[in-house]
Amino acid sequence: MFMMRRSWLWMHLAGGLTTVLLGPVQFFTQWRHRYPRPHRLVGRLYLSGLLVAATGAVGLIASSPAPFAIRLAFSATALAWLTTALTGLVAIRRGAVERHRRWMVRHYAVTLAPILFRLSLPLAIAGGLAPSPALIATLLWCSWVVPLLACETVCRLAGLWRATRVPPPGAVPLAGAR
Repeated sequence: MFMMRRSWLWMHLAGGLTTVLLGPVQFFTQWRHRYPRPHRLVGRLYLSGLLVAATGAVGLIASSPAPFAIRLAFSATALAWLTTALTGLVAIRRGAVERHRRWMVRHYAVTLAPILFRLSLPLAIAGGLAPSPALIATLLWCSWVVPLLACETVCRLAGLWRATRVPPPGAVPLAGAR
């Protein structure tokens, strides 16, 4: 299945492995605060891995003989992965450190989607479900949507994130407001 698309697969695997391995390092709070320059360097390496993996993913999706529902689910995963990373990158470039942190936590939840999918498919089959295109597409969607919702819920319930409205960049405060 992947023989004709081997280069796309290797790009996707190498870049994806880079993000999976470097991601947790970025969440070590003391390290991040004590050594901001290495944090930025690892962040750049992480995003480079993401771009390599995403390029491989696009090549795999575009050349896939899989049914449309599966290709759509893979495409949505790739889009969520890139969107959360880009939102985090834009936030830090604007100096919004807390917003950056939140989006990168969300992003890493999406980063782990392929691992969750690879674990859930054999479990679903062992549970008696037939490995149909519908099952595969459903598990692909669930592998990033469910962790993202869980991440958001847990962080809000734990008080780690407040559901506050953040003014857009460049917003001018009202006169007399402090």
